[in-house]
Amino acid sequence: MWKSVIYKEWLKVRWFLIGFTALGIFGVGYIFLKVQHDFAFMEAKNYWYNSLFKGLQYFGYLKFLPLAGALAIGVAQYFPETINKRIKLTFHLPLKENKVLMMMHTFGTCSLLAAYLLIFAVFFGFSKIFFASEMVNGAVISVFPWFLAGLTSYFIIALVVLEPIWKYRIFYSLIGGFFVTIYLKSAVTAGYGPANPILFVLTACLSIALIFSAYRFRKGEM
Repeated sequence: MWKSVIYKEWLKVRWFLIGFTALGIFGVGYIFLKVQHDFAFMEAKNYWYNSLFKGLQYFGYLKFLPLAGALAIGVAQYFPETINKRIKLTFHLPLKENKVLMMMHTFGTCSLLAAYLLIFAVFFGFSKIFFASEMVNGAVISVFPWFLAGLTSYFIIALVVLEPIWKYRIFYSLIGGFFVTIYLKSAVTAGYGPANPILFVLTACLSIALIFSAYRFRKGEM
């Protein structure tokens, strides 16, 4: 039965997932084409100096990319379930309701994580070619909360879309939008280092938030 659930989720998100992953890889490619151009234009030592002492962040174009992926996957996966309350059919499968829901949610999370890891691997690999290890480590620390912001947004989208009561939808959207901005505040390179473990824990806690909305959905509250 779980294979059928996974296959259903794959059919919903596959093209969005493939499209986002391709967009992310092309985006990383654009970043390093620009880096290569700037190296040729101002010489590598000057570029490194600007990065180290003047706040130049070559990875800045990645900031909102994880959010785009979360929006695409989250809406593709959960919005169809709300049309004519289709998710109620899922809840009638011979499995516990919360178990089915978490299987769906875990599949979406793992799909998004797989895309993020592939994009990050390409970014990390090219960074090692152009920059010293210390600069690469700083870049990794800086982009980490942006990918966490993507996961957090995915969890919030699931919470909002499955919520059957509009006043709660609005409340969750406002609080969630404010919460995501914490991950996206401007900072010097590696400035988020002390906060990253805390943000990771907060993201992990939010991963089960949709259970609250799903409870009201399956009880027929409106």
